[in-house]
Amino acid sequence: MQGGYQNGKQTILLPLHLIKNLKFNTLAMKFQGLGSVIKRGWIIALVLFLQVTDSAAQNLRVAAAANLQSVIGALRADFKKKTGITIEPIIGSSGKLVAQMKNGAPFDIFLSADMKFPQALYKAGLTTKQPVVYAYGTLIVCSAQNIGFVNWQRVLLTPGIKKIVIANPDVAPYGAAAKEVLQKEDILDNIKSKLVFGESISQVNTYIATGVVDVGFTTQALINDPANKTKFYWKAIDPKTYTPIRQGMVILKRAENNAGALKFYRYLLSADAKRILEKYGYRI
Repeated sequence: MQGGYQNGKQTILLPLHLIKNLKFNTLAMKFQGLGSVIKRGWIIALVLFLQVTDSAAQNLRVAAAANLQSVIGALRADFKKKTGITIEPIIGSSGKLVAQMKNGAPFDIFLSADMKFPQALYKAGLTTKQPVVYAYGTLIVCSAQNIGFVNWQRVLLTPGIKKIVIANPDVAPYGAAAKEVLQKEDILDNIKSKLVFGESISQVNTYIATGVVDVGFTTQALINDPANKTKFYWKAIDPKTYTPIRQGMVILKRAENNAGALKFYRYLLSADAKRILEKYGYRI
């Protein structure tokens, strides 16, 4: 629906929601007073600016742990189809994203790879409520080479394996899980000289796919990603050997009155979102 705005001798048709917009009405009255001094181009520029601003207000900035890089696109498309709302994912290690949020980064929702980091935000008073679990991650040992994983513990100790990558355990929950596994298998000290640390799981995946390392520990989502063209050889790590990777979600205080943020929060807990997450190797 459109409404008219009179500018001198011309009537410019504008979307009705802009005509009703208080800010626009205030500016429109000022332009009427100036009459022909204001050029039509300036008015068009103003309208376009307001339309872009109105559209941007519908977008959600979602800080997402790096392990979600494969699945976030599918979740984004499904959510957009259902609601018309676009999410803008910002991908990084959970720890680094939390550091940014504590320093005022303008995120609306945080999807972590664990519960520890969103819980820290809650305790700092930066979230609307306590975090909830939206999925459980699966850790795998993986290589672009067919090195054999029947006894992966023994394989890692062989001279042929020179570089093993895990995510930085201080900021990446999947890295912490990998370190825990290596300790429980009593091989961490024997392979320390071979370890390479990725800043996040996405960097770990790049190292594995490009052959920069011989083998690495990552998320099963890498294997289940339909966009992946690399042939991987892998084995799921026994979940009894690491603390369950409970992936938590929170809404940030800045978005507590954002209806779109609440919709996405509820969507992540819905059956449709769970089906997508399971397709990518997450446990619900």
